[in-house]
Amino acid sequence: MENSGGIQASLAGRYATALFELARDERQLEAVGASLNAVRDALRDSADLQALTTSPLIGRDESVKAIRATAASMGLDPITSNFLGVLAQNRRLGQLGNVIRFFNLLAARHRGETTAEVKSAHPLNDDQIAALKSNLKTRLGRDVAVDLTVDPAILGGLVVKVGSQMIDDSIRTKLNTLAHAMKG
Repeated sequence: MENSGGIQASLAGRYATALFELARDERQLEAVGASLNAVRDALRDSADLQALTTSPLIGRDESVKAIRATAASMGLDPITSNFLGVLAQNRRLGQLGNVIRFFNLLAARHRGETTAEVKSAHPLNDDQIAALKSNLKTRLGRDVAVDLTVDPAILGGLVVKVGSQMIDDSIRTKLNTLAHAMKG
């Protein structure tokens, strides 16, 4: 598997690549992808899960027990559950967000999709995501997977990055441009 873009250069990238290759070989890419997306959403919504993945005060054994219980209660597939246990055992749960992002990039590439990194000031609803994908597909001429993040600092609009191209239509950038123009 060729991993351009430097994914394998990082610790999270190496974990993501190992998980991707295992899921691909076991023909479980969809199940693992769905489980990882559920974990990503839970990380975003649960302060307790965030603390579990980032706190240095939680010991290895407690971390492993807690992550296994969490995986079981979420109904995650066996590959993802075991993978989370490995991350906990190796004290690498802090890398989980990046592992999920890299896994999704690898899975999109495997499906022949281009991935667009999209920042918005507020979460996008399903209709907005579908419209964004459609516009990007028209513009790029191929299917596009979106990696969504919320960044209230952009105030409004979107920042879209596809490969080395970036489209910054954020209100923050427009205000900065206007302020710069007014300075003369």
